[in-house]
Amino acid sequence: MDKSMLGDLGNLPAEDQARMATMIDQLQIRDSLRMYNTLVERCFTDCVDTFRRKTLDKQEETCVRRCAEKFLKHSMRVGLRFAELNQGAATPD
Repeated sequence: MDKSMLGDLGNLPAEDQARMATMIDQLQIRDSLRMYNTLVERCFTDCVDTFRRKTLDKQEETCVRRCAEKFLKHSMRVGLRFAELNQGAATPD
C-alpha cells in the first residue's frame, strides 16, 4: 500500500499504522472484487441469452467486450471525479 494513503496517521504508533495499512489493503481488495463481480454479472446478464454452446458466439463476444469497456471507462471516470471532489474538500479554508 502507498504510504501517502495513510495521511495524518503518521502520529500513531508503528503498530497502529501497520494495522490501518492492512485494513485499507483489505478494503481495496474487497472493492476491486466487488467491481469485478458487478462487471461480470451485468455484462453476462445483458449479453448472454442462451446456452446453445460452451463458447460465446460472435455477437455475444462483441457485446461482452463493449459492455466491459463501457463499465471500466465509467468506473474510471467516477473514480477521477470522486478524487477531484475529495481534493476540493480537503483544501483548508
